[in-house]
Amino acid sequence: MSRKAVSPVLLVLLAVTMVFITTGCDKLKYDYLVANHHFSNANHHFTEQKFRLAIEEYEKALEKNPSLVQAYRFLGEAYKQLYKPGVENETNAARAQSALEALTKAYDIEPDNKQIIHSLGDMYDKMRDFENAETLFLKILEMEPTNMDNYYVVANFYKRYAGENEELAEKALSMYLRRIETDPLNPQGYAYLAQYYDEKTPQPDFDAAVEVHEMRLKLEPDNYLIYYAIGVNRFWKAFRLQNVLKWDVKNTLAQESEAALKKSLDLEPAHSFTYSYINLVYRNVFSKLYPEKEQYYVQQADSWLDRFKEVRKRELEREKLEKELQRGETGTGHGTD
Repeated sequence: MSRKAVSPVLLVLLAVTMVFITTGCDKLKYDYLVANHHFSNANHHFTEQKFRLAIEEYEKALEKNPSLVQAYRFLGEAYKQLYKPGVENETNAARAQSALEALTKAYDIEPDNKQIIHSLGDMYDKMRDFENAETLFLKILEMEPTNMDNYYVVANFYKRYAGENEELAEKALSMYLRRIETDPLNPQGYAYLAQYYDEKTPQPDFDAAVEVHEMRLKLEPDNYLIYYAIGVNRFWKAFRLQNVLKWDVKNTLAQESEAALKKSLDLEPAHSFTYSYINLVYRNVFSKLYPEKEQYYVQQADSWLDRFKEVRKRELEREKLEKELQRGETGTGHGTD
């Protein structure tokens, strides 16, 4: 699971489902009906990213129904959305404390709720409280050791701190490896491990990433994205390390990049960014390696860049059409009587 925020709409849909399952007959009581009314209003504000209004409504819901666990959870999430990591002032500190209090209350009510555990762990993570965050993320893994996604949650958590601590870098790596060991025939595990090596700080481990991509190819020999990833990897190693690598090494990397990217195009000619990277290989590597042929390689790069623009334009048009069709399908059947 990545660090990106979870979709507010998906979060609220889950919450609504839980509320109507758990309140049962108590929902018939007046206070509970009022609580659900405020909870519904709060959810609407949350999806509209009006987090201050959402906070007011979640608090009103909890006044009427203090056992409404999802209201505590999303009250905490709303405060979390207003919290700004790294900013030190009284307002931000108060938001952090309010988020922790609400999420801890939800956790106390449902200590085995994976979503709540992750929400609380994520808040500690944002506050750079490593120990509390680690405890919660590891609990998720302990609860569901056969759920492959949980390994990514923990691995990505360690990965965020890996640049500061070599021990944590090893912990991150061990999680990716455990994921592969748990399901060695699933190419996704290799993809995440390769990405880890490619994004390793302060310096990517380019060669280790390529070795893992080649393992992926044994499982998915016709996956154009793997060849694309190898081509991108070889380009960046040649480009980023151009001042320290020998000429013959850079030349070999450029040839490997070109071959992998062209193989990717053979498998999928409609992937625009493959054309873009071939342009970069010619423009930024080959033209420097062969200064006597610089004009030729720049012209070749321009040609590949033009092809990128053409294919990318078609991609964007297709994406626009797909979105319009989705909006049309969503709007079908919602006319007024």
